[in-house]
Amino acid sequence: MFAHAPSRWGFPVVAGLIVASLGFAVPVQAQVSDLVDRSTLRVCADPANMPFTNEEGAGFENKIAELLASKLGLTLDYTWFPQATGFYRMTLASKRCDVVMGYVAGGDPVLNTNPYYRSAWVLVTKKDGDLAGVDTLEDPRLKGRHIGVIAGTPPADLLARNGLMAGARPYSFMVDRRFDSPAETMISDIDDGTIDAGILWGPIGGYFAKASDVPLVVVPLVKEKGDPSLIYRITFGIRPGELNWKHQLNGFITEEQEAINRILAEYGVPLLDSQNRPIEPAP
Repeated sequence: MFAHAPSRWGFPVVAGLIVASLGFAVPVQAQVSDLVDRSTLRVCADPANMPFTNEEGAGFENKIAELLASKLGLTLDYTWFPQATGFYRMTLASKRCDVVMGYVAGGDPVLNTNPYYRSAWVLVTKKDGDLAGVDTLEDPRLKGRHIGVIAGTPPADLLARNGLMAGARPYSFMVDRRFDSPAETMISDIDDGTIDAGILWGPIGGYFAKASDVPLVVVPLVKEKGDPSLIYRITFGIRPGELNWKHQLNGFITEEQEAINRILAEYGVPLLDSQNRPIEPAP
């Protein structure tokens, strides 16, 4: 993801034995041998990282955790820790909790489940502005424009490659989300014309653009060429070696994918299929 790298942003760093074949009626301890003697679903999460999680349970990862707990017949319990240096060590590694609800596929040091969604960094512009229709950073209409970007993230490399850094406006990467929200600031700057466009990780851009009073367009950047890729597959992250738990979570993803997609869509998350085409959730 960076979803759940050492960062307060929730960017991506950071389904075997299928539950559908067993049936959710099977006793929980028989299904989840890695969670023997545990009566709760213990989730590791950031207490202030919307739209992913917060202590009020308002984030989409909170809602997916609630769905998982319901399907497993377990009480949901959180270990709260900021997505900053030490997150893995103080949560999963210390066995204070058993799953992180959003981790990029292949992201160390966790064991990844199957991905439960695929998204991309997005370009956010005004719906009726003169950048409407731009869907790649190679578009000549972006030349000379003021474009917001999170400093030190993959899109910044592509802005430089396309000669767009001169007009770029950087926004902070490492922040304490209890006190600062660069994404909301960027969206506000687009709204009032301070910048012409902004680039955000899809779930973040989609969520805050949806909340804007100004009609905005959120375009996944799926046409960029070369590295770094701006497209990520997001999984649940668990401790290495807990294969039975991984199989159980993979089964949940398979069984509940449509319900998961509906939750993500409610939060404005741009969803992509394996061919990078937009996914519309089932009604």
